[in-house]
Amino acid sequence: MPQTPNDQPAGEQPLPDPRKDRAGGGVVPVLAFAGITVAVMQTLLVPVIKDLPALLHTDPSNATWVLTATLLAGAVATPIMGRLGDLYGKRKMLLASLAVMVIGSLICAFTDELMVMIVGRALQGFAMGAIPLGIGIMRDELPREKLGSAMALMSSSIGVGGGLALPAAALVAQHADWHTLFFGAAGLGVLSMALTVLAVPETSLRAPGRFDLPGALGLSLGLVCLLLPITKGSDWGWTSAGTLGLIAASLVILVLWGLFELRSPAPLVDLRTSARREVLLTNLASVMVGVAFYAVSLVLPQLLQLPVSTGYGLGQSMVVAGLCVAPLGLTMMFVAPLYARLSARRGPKVSLMLGLLVIAIGYGAGLGLLSAAWQTVVIAVVLGAGIGLAYSSLPALIIGAVDPSETGAANGLNTLMRSIGTSVSSAVIGMVLANTSVRTGPVPVPSMEGFRTSFMIATGAVVIGLVLAAFLPSQREAMRPVLLASSTDEAAPAQEASRPDAGPAGFRGRVLEADGTPVARANVTLIDRTGRQAGLTVTDDAGRYALAAPSAGTFVLAGSATGYAPRAVPTAYPATGAPVEVDLVLTADASVRRAAVPS
Repeated sequence: MPQTPNDQPAGEQPLPDPRKDRAGGGVVPVLAFAGITVAVMQTLLVPVIKDLPALLHTDPSNATWVLTATLLAGAVATPIMGRLGDLYGKRKMLLASLAVMVIGSLICAFTDELMVMIVGRALQGFAMGAIPLGIGIMRDELPREKLGSAMALMSSSIGVGGGLALPAAALVAQHADWHTLFFGAAGLGVLSMALTVLAVPETSLRAPGRFDLPGALGLSLGLVCLLLPITKGSDWGWTSAGTLGLIAASLVILVLWGLFELRSPAPLVDLRTSARREVLLTNLASVMVGVAFYAVSLVLPQLLQLPVSTGYGLGQSMVVAGLCVAPLGLTMMFVAPLYARLSARRGPKVSLMLGLLVIAIGYGAGLGLLSAAWQTVVIAVVLGAGIGLAYSSLPALIIGAVDPSETGAANGLNTLMRSIGTSVSSAVIGMVLANTSVRTGPVPVPSMEGFRTSFMIATGAVVIGLVLAAFLPSQREAMRPVLLASSTDEAAPAQEASRPDAGPAGFRGRVLEADGTPVARANVTLIDRTGRQAGLTVTDDAGRYALAAPSAGTFVLAGSATGYAPRAVPTAYPATGAPVEVDLVLTADASVRRAAVPS
């Protein structure tokens, strides 16, 4: 059957999307600002990292826990907060994440004690769950034509926040007390919470089931045991008993956790979905993108600040070094509209592969362009463009392969994969720079050989990512959001003509008001796990509907009518083929009624 551009069968009217009116223009910038705010926490202390031992009255190995705590907490929080958002409301969990970050920032702002600082930094890192929650809200609330660029901006906010934070934090650290950094972070968090309350609606889509507390504890323990030796291995020794013991323990814990999740009726992470080819390959490619992203963040600032007397250092101040690296984040933000157009035409697989290719070109050029500050700016721009395209493609690939009710958890896992990539990058490149360092004066400094080796490692990770991306499904289109039908008098006849004959199987039930009054002529849309319309019908005078199910699996039933707020309910159709009864209760919406009256 020929298809219209909106994938509607010929002769059938496209469904109007009431989210175009409900999700105002403020949702995207507010969610992106929230993502940038939490990403700032990752690089907030980079300008003062060398001074932390003196500031906290401890030795260097203990001071690094201030950075490690944020990384570990962020890795644990992303899948857990994503799942909590699916179950109890993504906006509610987003506000909770930001509130925890504000509390952590204030704790850090009033202390010079190491242990208290570590606790505060862990609470700051917990806010990383805001990234998958923001992506999930965008999927639920935005119309399709706005979704690509919006998700691209949200996904790249990690890099944008990190890139912008470096020069800003360096400027503050040079001219004010270092605790001012934490007061600023708390202020950003409060502002982000206020904007979220004002501009971001709570989504109605909920996942069935309950929160998997044993699964959350098992995953948290496994991740801590895995990431701790990765981040501290250079201090402890890669072959030490503690490092090898924790890695072995993490493997045992994660295997047992996986077996438990496979048996759980409501798992924290649906491993069967995660094992699907498109999900698995996308997550593995995310690790490689994380490695590539963090490599440049480690190399360029050090190269820029090394003294000219080394023969290759560029002798720039902390602030100038931050400004030279800042284009990395700015370019990531600016390529979001480009990604939306490219993905709409070619699909997110192509944009992911193109992004990886641009990253490879950037690192390849960097092997010979490290002799002047302006050259580092060029490298940052090229790498920012590639990383921005790659990061923007990842949520679209994930969302296009999972059930709408699993959006938060699935993107939380994907964000976790990127965090693992940055952790591996930090450990491996840190080890390379340490082992290739040269002594110029009383202390050893990284060598040019170490910088170039780091770039080659990043290039190798990108090549692996390209190979993984090549095996993704070829004709994957950009993610399609859940469409909530909106009934109009003009569209009703065309929709009635397409009414399916559900027969004895499929979904059936009634569309009712809150007091039990039937809603006649309401649209009822069946949406499959890819976000596509699988069926459409209109209720009769008694509010009854029937829709055939194309196959067993999970679906979303969406109901709407003029003068009512749309309602979406996740449900499942069993393999037995027995009919499933689902009633949809619509709430009268005065603003919708007024909007529906022609002027």
